[in-house]
Amino acid sequence: MKTDFLKRYGVDAMSAMAQGLFCTLLVGTILNTLGAQFHIGFLTKAVFTIAEKGYTIGGIACAMVGPAMAVAIGYALQAPAMVLFTLVPVGYATNMLGGAGGPFAVYVVAILAAEAGRLVSKKTKIDILVTPLVTLLVGIGLAWLIAAPIGKAASWIGNLIVWATDLHPFLMGIIVSVVVGICLTLPISSAAICAGLGLTGLAGGAALAGCCAQMVGFAVLSFKENRWGGVVSQGIGTSMLQMGNIIKKPRIWLAPIIASAITGPIATCIFRLQMNGAAVNSGMGTCGFCGPIGVWTGWVSPSEAAIANGATAISATFVDWLGLALVSIVLPAVICGLLGWLFRKIGWIADGDLKL
Repeated sequence: MKTDFLKRYGVDAMSAMAQGLFCTLLVGTILNTLGAQFHIGFLTKAVFTIAEKGYTIGGIACAMVGPAMAVAIGYALQAPAMVLFTLVPVGYATNMLGGAGGPFAVYVVAILAAEAGRLVSKKTKIDILVTPLVTLLVGIGLAWLIAAPIGKAASWIGNLIVWATDLHPFLMGIIVSVVVGICLTLPISSAAICAGLGLTGLAGGAALAGCCAQMVGFAVLSFKENRWGGVVSQGIGTSMLQMGNIIKKPRIWLAPIIASAITGPIATCIFRLQMNGAAVNSGMGTCGFCGPIGVWTGWVSPSEAAIANGATAISATFVDWLGLALVSIVLPAVICGLLGWLFRKIGWIADGDLKL
Protein backbone atom coordinates (compact mmCIF):
# COMPACT_ATOMS: atom_id res chain seq x y z
CA MET A 1 0.00 0.00 0.00
CA LYS A 2 2.79 2.38 0.95
CA THR A 3 4.64 1.52 -2.26
CA ASP A 4 1.53 2.20 -4.36
CA PHE A 5 1.05 5.56 -2.63
CA LEU A 6 4.67 6.55 -3.23
CA LYS A 7 4.53 5.51 -6.86
CA ARG A 8 1.24 7.29 -7.55
CA TYR A 9 1.96 10.61 -5.85
CA GLY A 10 5.73 10.66 -5.52
CA VAL A 11 6.85 9.16 -8.81
CA ASP A 12 4.04 9.33 -11.37
CA ALA A 13 2.65 12.74 -10.38
CA MET A 14 6.08 14.32 -9.91
CA SER A 15 7.43 13.00 -13.21
CA ALA A 16 4.35 14.23 -15.07
CA MET A 17 4.62 17.66 -13.46
CA ALA A 18 8.23 17.94 -14.63
CA GLN A 19 7.13 17.11 -18.17
CA GLY A 20 4.43 19.79 -18.03
CA LEU A 21 7.02 22.32 -16.90
CA PHE A 22 9.43 21.23 -19.63
CA CYS A 23 6.84 21.59 -22.41
CA THR A 24 5.92 25.15 -21.41
CA LEU A 25 8.32 27.17 -19.28
CA LEU A 26 11.54 25.58 -20.47
CA VAL A 27 10.64 25.27 -24.15
CA GLY A 28 9.33 28.84 -24.02
CA THR A 29 12.55 30.06 -22.42
CA ILE A 30 14.61 28.31 -25.08
CA LEU A 31 12.55 29.94 -27.86
CA ASN A 32 12.86 33.38 -26.25
CA THR A 33 16.63 32.94 -25.92
CA LEU A 34 17.02 31.81 -29.53
CA GLY A 35 14.91 34.71 -30.75
CA ALA A 36 16.79 37.32 -28.75
CA GLN A 37 20.30 36.07 -29.45
CA PHE A 38 19.88 35.29 -33.17
CA HIS A 39 17.38 38.07 -33.94
CA ILE A 40 14.72 35.68 -35.25
CA GLY A 41 11.78 37.91 -36.07
CA PHE A 42 8.86 35.54 -35.57
CA LEU A 43 10.24 34.51 -32.16
CA THR A 44 10.68 38.07 -30.89
CA LYS A 45 7.44 39.51 -32.25
CA ALA A 46 4.47 39.70 -29.88
CA VAL A 47 1.61 37.44 -30.97
CA PHE A 48 -0.85 39.42 -28.85
CA THR A 49 -0.88 42.00 -26.06
CA ILE A 50 -2.63 41.87 -22.69
CA ALA A 51 -2.59 44.88 -20.33
CA GLU A 52 0.11 46.48 -22.47
CA LYS A 53 2.34 43.41 -22.16
CA GLY A 54 3.25 41.65 -25.39
CA TYR A 55 3.50 37.87 -25.49
CA THR A 56 5.84 36.11 -27.90
CA ILE A 57 5.47 32.44 -28.79
CA GLY A 58 7.88 31.61 -25.99
CA GLY A 59 6.16 34.03 -23.65
CA ILE A 60 2.80 32.33 -24.22
CA ALA A 61 4.36 28.95 -23.44
CA CYS A 62 5.94 30.29 -20.24
CA ALA A 63 2.65 31.82 -19.11
CA MET A 64 0.90 28.44 -19.40
CA VAL A 65 3.29 26.55 -17.12
CA GLY A 66 0.79 26.34 -14.25
CA PRO A 67 -2.05 24.82 -16.31
CA ALA A 68 0.35 22.45 -18.08
CA MET A 69 1.76 21.10 -14.81
CA ALA A 70 -1.70 20.67 -13.29
CA VAL A 71 -3.11 18.86 -16.33
CA ALA A 72 -0.01 16.66 -16.54
CA ILE A 73 -0.48 15.66 -12.90
CA GLY A 74 -4.17 14.95 -13.47
CA TYR A 75 -3.31 12.85 -16.52
CA ALA A 76 -0.77 10.82 -14.52
CA LEU A 77 -3.43 10.21 -11.86
CA GLN A 78 -5.86 9.07 -14.58
CA ALA A 79 -8.33 11.80 -13.67
CA PRO A 80 -11.66 11.79 -15.56
CA ALA A 81 -11.84 14.12 -18.55
CA MET A 82 -13.94 16.80 -16.87
CA VAL A 83 -11.58 16.88 -13.89
CA LEU A 84 -8.62 17.13 -16.23
CA PHE A 85 -10.07 20.09 -18.13
CA THR A 86 -10.96 21.92 -14.91
CA LEU A 87 -7.38 21.64 -13.67
CA VAL A 88 -6.42 24.27 -16.27
CA PRO A 89 -7.67 27.29 -14.23
CA VAL A 90 -6.65 25.57 -10.98
CA GLY A 91 -3.05 25.26 -12.17
CA TYR A 92 -2.93 28.82 -13.47
CA ALA A 93 -4.23 30.35 -10.24
CA THR A 94 -2.01 28.20 -8.03
CA ASN A 95 1.17 28.98 -9.93
CA MET A 96 0.43 32.71 -9.90
CA LEU A 97 -0.28 32.72 -6.16
CA GLY A 98 2.74 30.55 -5.35
CA GLY A 99 5.44 32.83 -6.76
CA ALA A 100 8.85 31.17 -6.49
CA GLY A 101 7.17 28.16 -4.89
CA GLY A 102 4.59 27.96 -7.68
CA PRO A 103 5.58 24.57 -9.14
CA PHE A 104 5.46 22.83 -5.76
CA ALA A 105 2.18 24.55 -4.90
CA VAL A 106 0.72 23.29 -8.20
CA TYR A 107 1.96 19.80 -7.38
CA VAL A 108 0.14 19.74 -4.02
CA VAL A 109 -3.04 21.52 -5.10
CA ALA A 110 -3.45 19.66 -8.39
CA ILE A 111 -3.25 16.28 -6.64
CA LEU A 112 -5.86 17.26 -4.04
CA ALA A 113 -8.18 18.90 -6.57
CA ALA A 114 -7.90 15.95 -8.96
CA GLU A 115 -8.71 13.45 -6.22
CA ALA A 116 -11.65 15.57 -5.01
CA GLY A 117 -12.99 15.65 -8.55
CA ARG A 118 -12.57 11.88 -8.88
CA LEU A 119 -14.67 11.33 -5.75
CA VAL A 120 -17.75 12.98 -7.26
CA SER A 121 -17.19 12.17 -10.92
CA LYS A 122 -20.20 10.37 -12.47
CA LYS A 123 -21.87 10.05 -9.06
CA THR A 124 -24.82 12.33 -9.92
CA LYS A 125 -27.16 12.93 -12.83
CA ILE A 126 -25.79 16.45 -13.19
CA ASP A 127 -22.16 15.38 -13.42
CA ILE A 128 -21.49 18.05 -16.04
CA LEU A 129 -22.00 20.65 -13.29
CA VAL A 130 -20.94 18.86 -10.12
CA THR A 131 -17.54 17.50 -11.22
CA PRO A 132 -16.05 20.76 -12.58
CA LEU A 133 -17.55 22.81 -9.74
CA VAL A 134 -16.07 20.59 -7.04
CA THR A 135 -12.69 20.39 -8.78
CA LEU A 136 -12.57 24.15 -9.34
CA LEU A 137 -13.76 25.20 -5.87
CA VAL A 138 -11.50 22.75 -4.05
CA GLY A 139 -8.53 23.67 -6.26
CA ILE A 140 -8.90 27.44 -6.12
CA GLY A 141 -9.76 27.31 -2.42
CA LEU A 142 -6.63 25.33 -1.62
CA ALA A 143 -4.56 27.60 -3.85
CA TRP A 144 -5.85 30.61 -1.90
CA LEU A 145 -4.94 28.96 1.39
CA ILE A 146 -1.58 27.29 0.78
CA ALA A 147 0.04 28.60 -2.42
CA ALA A 148 1.28 31.84 -0.85
CA PRO A 149 2.74 30.10 2.25
CA ILE A 150 4.58 27.68 -0.03
CA GLY A 151 5.92 30.72 -1.89
CA LYS A 152 7.11 32.17 1.42
CA ALA A 153 8.91 28.92 2.19
CA ALA A 154 10.77 29.33 -1.10
CA SER A 155 11.60 32.88 0.00
CA TRP A 156 13.17 31.41 3.15
CA ILE A 157 15.57 29.57 0.88
CA GLY A 158 16.26 32.97 -0.67
CA ASN A 159 17.16 34.33 2.76
CA LEU A 160 19.67 31.49 3.18
CA ILE A 161 21.23 32.44 -0.15
CA VAL A 162 21.41 36.12 0.86
CA TRP A 163 23.12 35.13 4.12
CA ALA A 164 25.62 33.00 2.22
CA THR A 165 26.56 35.85 -0.13
CA ASP A 166 28.19 37.68 2.79
CA LEU A 167 30.56 34.80 3.53
CA HIS A 168 34.10 34.26 2.22
CA PRO A 169 33.93 33.50 -1.53
CA PHE A 170 34.98 29.89 -0.92
CA LEU A 171 32.18 29.11 1.54
CA MET A 172 29.72 31.28 -0.40
CA GLY A 173 30.57 29.39 -3.57
CA ILE A 174 29.78 26.05 -1.95
CA ILE A 175 26.54 27.07 -0.21
CA VAL A 176 25.02 29.13 -3.02
CA SER A 177 25.97 26.58 -5.67
CA VAL A 178 24.54 23.63 -3.74
CA VAL A 179 21.36 25.39 -2.56
CA VAL A 180 20.41 26.97 -5.90
CA GLY A 181 21.30 23.77 -7.74
CA ILE A 182 19.02 21.76 -5.48
CA CYS A 183 16.26 24.33 -6.00
CA LEU A 184 16.60 23.92 -9.77
CA THR A 185 15.92 20.18 -9.54
CA LEU A 186 13.21 20.48 -6.88
CA PRO A 187 9.70 21.59 -7.93
CA ILE A 188 10.36 25.20 -7.03
CA SER A 189 11.67 27.92 -9.31
CA SER A 190 15.38 28.61 -8.92
CA ALA A 191 15.07 31.22 -11.68
CA ALA A 192 12.34 33.07 -9.77
CA ILE A 193 14.39 32.97 -6.57
CA CYS A 194 17.47 34.38 -8.30
CA ALA A 195 15.41 37.03 -10.08
CA GLY A 196 13.67 38.02 -6.86
CA LEU A 197 16.99 38.34 -5.03
CA GLY A 198 18.66 40.17 -7.92
CA LEU A 199 21.43 37.59 -7.69
CA THR A 200 24.31 38.87 -9.81
CA GLY A 201 28.09 39.10 -9.51
CA LEU A 202 30.07 36.30 -7.86
CA ALA A 203 26.97 34.92 -6.12
CA GLY A 204 25.25 34.72 -9.50
CA GLY A 205 28.27 32.86 -10.86
CA ALA A 206 28.06 30.37 -7.98
CA ALA A 207 24.34 29.87 -8.62
CA LEU A 208 25.07 29.24 -12.30
CA ALA A 209 27.67 26.63 -11.33
CA GLY A 210 25.19 24.78 -9.12
CA CYS A 211 22.43 24.76 -11.74
CA CYS A 212 24.77 23.55 -14.48
CA ALA A 213 26.12 20.83 -12.19
CA GLN A 214 22.60 19.47 -11.76
CA MET A 215 21.56 19.61 -15.42
CA VAL A 216 24.78 18.52 -17.09
CA GLY A 217 25.47 16.15 -14.20
CA PHE A 218 22.21 14.22 -14.57
CA ALA A 219 22.54 14.22 -18.35
CA VAL A 220 25.91 12.46 -18.08
CA LEU A 221 24.98 10.33 -15.08
CA SER A 222 21.94 8.90 -16.86
CA PHE A 223 23.48 8.55 -20.33
CA LYS A 224 23.51 4.76 -20.06
CA GLU A 225 19.73 4.72 -19.60
CA ASN A 226 18.59 7.72 -21.64
CA ARG A 227 21.28 8.19 -24.31
CA TRP A 228 21.27 11.40 -26.37
CA GLY A 229 17.60 12.11 -25.80
CA GLY A 230 18.36 12.34 -22.10
CA VAL A 231 21.30 14.65 -22.74
CA VAL A 232 19.02 17.08 -24.58
CA SER A 233 16.02 16.85 -22.26
CA GLN A 234 18.07 17.20 -19.06
CA GLY A 235 21.16 19.09 -20.20
CA ILE A 236 19.27 21.74 -22.18
CA GLY A 237 15.86 21.19 -20.58
CA THR A 238 15.61 20.45 -16.85
CA SER A 239 17.01 18.05 -14.28
CA MET A 240 13.58 18.14 -12.61
CA LEU A 241 12.71 15.25 -14.91
CA GLN A 242 14.68 13.07 -12.47
CA MET A 243 12.56 13.97 -9.41
CA GLY A 244 10.48 10.80 -9.69
CA ASN A 245 13.64 8.71 -9.66
CA ILE A 246 15.14 10.76 -6.83
CA ILE A 247 12.08 10.05 -4.69
CA LYS A 248 12.52 6.32 -5.33
CA LYS A 249 16.28 6.35 -4.65
CA PRO A 250 17.56 9.67 -3.16
CA ARG A 251 21.24 8.77 -3.39
CA ILE A 252 21.23 9.14 -7.18
CA TRP A 253 21.20 12.87 -6.35
CA LEU A 254 24.56 12.71 -4.59
CA ALA A 255 26.78 13.04 -7.67
CA PRO A 256 25.26 16.33 -8.99
CA ILE A 257 25.21 17.79 -5.47
CA ILE A 258 28.87 16.89 -4.93
CA ALA A 259 29.69 18.34 -8.35
CA SER A 260 27.99 21.63 -7.44
CA ALA A 261 29.93 21.79 -4.16
CA ILE A 262 33.15 21.49 -6.19
CA THR A 263 32.36 23.78 -9.13
CA GLY A 264 30.85 26.55 -6.97
CA PRO A 265 34.11 27.59 -5.24
CA ILE A 266 36.04 27.00 -8.47
CA ALA A 267 33.77 29.58 -10.09
CA THR A 268 34.10 32.11 -7.27
CA CYS A 269 37.71 31.67 -6.16
CA ILE A 270 39.66 30.55 -9.22
CA PHE A 271 37.90 32.07 -12.24
CA ARG A 272 36.01 34.85 -10.40
CA LEU A 273 33.08 34.01 -12.66
CA GLN A 274 30.34 36.60 -12.41
CA MET A 275 26.76 36.63 -13.66
CA ASN A 276 26.23 40.26 -14.65
CA GLY A 277 23.47 39.60 -17.15
CA ALA A 278 19.84 39.42 -16.03
CA ALA A 279 19.63 37.90 -12.53
CA VAL A 280 17.08 35.33 -13.69
CA ASN A 281 19.85 33.65 -15.73
CA SER A 282 21.69 32.78 -12.51
CA GLY A 283 19.00 30.19 -11.82
CA MET A 284 18.61 28.84 -15.36
CA GLY A 285 21.75 26.72 -15.71
CA THR A 286 22.14 25.29 -19.20
CA CYS A 287 18.39 25.46 -19.94
CA GLY A 288 18.44 26.80 -23.49
CA PHE A 289 22.03 27.81 -22.58
CA CYS A 290 20.46 30.80 -20.79
CA GLY A 291 23.02 30.71 -17.96
CA PRO A 292 26.19 30.86 -20.08
CA ILE A 293 24.53 33.35 -22.44
CA GLY A 294 23.70 35.50 -19.40
CA VAL A 295 27.37 35.53 -18.38
CA TRP A 296 28.40 36.53 -21.89
CA THR A 297 25.73 39.25 -21.98
CA GLY A 298 27.08 40.55 -18.66
CA TRP A 299 30.54 40.85 -20.14
CA VAL A 300 29.28 42.84 -23.11
CA SER A 301 26.42 44.82 -21.56
CA PRO A 302 25.82 44.38 -17.81
CA SER A 303 22.25 44.51 -16.52
CA GLU A 304 21.04 47.50 -14.50
CA ALA A 305 21.13 45.42 -11.31
CA ALA A 306 24.74 44.42 -11.98
CA ILE A 307 25.75 47.99 -12.79
CA ALA A 308 24.19 49.13 -9.52
CA ASN A 309 26.51 46.65 -7.77
CA GLY A 310 29.57 48.06 -9.54
CA ALA A 311 29.78 45.87 -12.64
CA THR A 312 31.19 47.27 -15.88
CA ALA A 313 31.49 45.90 -19.40
CA ILE A 314 34.69 43.95 -20.04
CA SER A 315 36.55 42.37 -22.92
CA ALA A 316 36.49 38.69 -22.03
CA THR A 317 39.88 36.98 -21.99
CA PHE A 318 40.74 33.39 -22.83
CA VAL A 319 40.71 32.62 -19.09
CA ASP A 320 37.16 34.02 -18.79
CA TRP A 321 35.93 31.81 -21.61
CA LEU A 322 37.83 28.82 -20.23
CA GLY A 323 36.29 29.32 -16.80
CA LEU A 324 32.79 29.58 -18.26
CA ALA A 325 33.23 26.39 -20.30
CA LEU A 326 34.77 24.43 -17.42
CA VAL A 327 32.23 25.50 -14.79
CA SER A 328 29.15 25.24 -17.02
CA ILE A 329 29.82 22.01 -18.90
CA VAL A 330 33.21 20.29 -18.67
CA LEU A 331 33.69 19.90 -14.92
CA PRO A 332 30.10 18.82 -14.12
CA ALA A 333 30.31 16.25 -16.92
CA VAL A 334 33.69 14.87 -15.78
CA ILE A 335 32.88 14.86 -12.05
CA CYS A 336 29.46 13.23 -12.46
CA GLY A 337 30.83 10.81 -15.03
CA LEU A 338 33.50 9.61 -12.59
CA LEU A 339 31.15 9.54 -9.60
CA GLY A 340 28.54 7.73 -11.64
CA TRP A 341 31.07 5.06 -12.61
CA LEU A 342 32.10 4.70 -8.93
CA PHE A 343 28.54 4.58 -7.60
CA ARG A 344 27.56 1.92 -10.15
CA LYS A 345 30.63 -0.09 -9.17
CA ILE A 346 29.74 -0.09 -5.46
CA GLY A 347 26.05 -0.66 -6.11
CA TRP A 348 24.73 2.76 -5.11
CA ILE A 349 23.27 3.19 -8.61
CA ALA A 350 21.78 0.26 -10.50
CA ASP A 351 20.83 0.00 -14.15
CA GLY A 352 17.46 1.64 -14.67
CA ASP A 353 17.59 3.91 -11.60
CA LEU A 354 17.87 7.01 -13.81
CA LYS A 355 15.58 5.93 -16.63
CA LEU A 356 13.20 8.72 -17.71
